[in-house]
Amino acid sequence: MLDLTHYEKLISARLQELDARIHEVDHELAEPKSADMNDQSIDLEDDEVLESLGMAAQKEVALLNLAMGRIKDGSYGICKKCDEPISEARLNAVLYAPLCKRCAAAAG
Repeated sequence: MLDLTHYEKLISARLQELDARIHEVDHELAEPKSADMNDQSIDLEDDEVLESLGMAAQKEVALLNLAMGRIKDGSYGICKKCDEPISEARLNAVLYAPLCKRCAAAAG
C-alpha cells in the first residue's frame, strides 16, 4: 500500500522548488537589456533558454497538480489505463506518473 502522505510531501516540495524557479525566470526576463547590439543578441538567446525552462517548469507544475488531485481522490498510484498499481520505483522517479511502466511504454 502506498504511503500517500509521503508522496503528497514530495509533490509539495517539488511544487515549491518549481515555484521558486518560475519566479527566478520571471525576474531574469524582466531585467533590462543591454544597449549594445552584440550584448542584445546574447540577451535574446539567454531569454529563449529562460523561457523554455519556465515553460517546462509550468508544464511540470500542471502535471504535479493533477497528481495531487489523484492523491485527494484516492486514485494516485493506479494506472489510468489498466487500473493496475504503478510501482513505487516509477512514482519515485516520476512523481506525476499517471500510467504504469508497461502502459507508458505502449503509449510512447
